[in-house]
Amino acid sequence: MRNRYTEVIQRDGKWFIAFCPEVPEANGQGKTREECLDSLAAAIELVLDYRREQGLEKAPRGAGQTSVLV
Repeated sequence: MRNRYTEVIQRDGKWFIAFCPEVPEANGQGKTREECLDSLAAAIELVLDYRREQGLEKAPRGAGQTSVLV
């Protein structure tokens, strides 16, 4: 599944730093803009995977699980 997320990126000395308003727990950094955005993308993926796991743990026993394309 592919989604688009907003990136907010800025320079801090020799580093680029970024965060995503839709996924506030995710942030990235890198010495180049591309490294920073790759780092942010990986962080977003980790946060969403964690949220998915947490959501499934709270599902009632015996509930069916399917995937939805968005």
